[in-house]
Amino acid sequence: MNLLFGRSISLQLRLTVAVVLSIILIIGDRYTAGGTFVRTTLNTLVSPVLYAANIPYELFNVSAQSLHTRDRLLDENETLRAKQLLQSEQLQQFQFLLKENNELRALLGASSRQSHDRQIAQVLSVRSNRYNHQVVINKGTIDGVSEGQAVIDELGLVGQLTHVGTTTSRVLLMTDTTHATPVRILRNDVSMVVEGIGKINLVQLAHVSHSLDIRIGDILVTSGLGSRFPEGYPVAVVTEIDRDEGLPFAKVYAEPIAQLDRIRLLVILGENDTEVSNEP
Repeated sequence: MNLLFGRSISLQLRLTVAVVLSIILIIGDRYTAGGTFVRTTLNTLVSPVLYAANIPYELFNVSAQSLHTRDRLLDENETLRAKQLLQSEQLQQFQFLLKENNELRALLGASSRQSHDRQIAQVLSVRSNRYNHQVVINKGTIDGVSEGQAVIDELGLVGQLTHVGTTTSRVLLMTDTTHATPVRILRNDVSMVVEGIGKINLVQLAHVSHSLDIRIGDILVTSGLGSRFPEGYPVAVVTEIDRDEGLPFAKVYAEPIAQLDRIRLLVILGENDTEVSNEP
């Protein structure tokens, strides 16, 4: 049996038959519905092969997207970490500034007296030993301060200026053994003197008679006597009373109201505060 495209058929005849069949298929596909059905059927049969052939590309594409997503997430993570650190630092700074602002507000509102000579000072260093309690601040004669001016913090009296330099000054704390502060008891206006004994958290009242009306918990404020410390600033709270009749005077101890062991910002009161001060 001789095949159409066998060795006995010439190449010209085979070409002619192929062209005729192609024309018939084109015309049938164009003008009949059967061609569409056949094409659809063939596409359906070929589709799995196409999907199978596309698997390597899809796998590569998914891997590439996964790597890209991973790199992008890593970059975003690093960016967010850096941003978090910056925001954390800013938050800490904000908290610091908020605390500082509250301290400044408390300092400036520590008294109802009006004065335009008050100055905010920052503690630069602490120079204290067992009996000598002083701190150095960043204000001096160039800022218009002078020796003897009273110094307070946001809670109460701290001490007074000594050894004023051009740009720095020393503050003699009220707990220094050479410091004395005229005070009065807020409850009954009895006047007395508070003296430092070399302890940062304790002062002593000098020459207190046994019959003096003083109680534990009494608040001591500056009396204004001596024209050194303006009247009415909190100084200390009475914590201990020893009325030993064998001694000429009672021993009375008090705790400073100002936080002398952690002061950082101070207010230097103006020299005219004593002149214009009035009791709140």
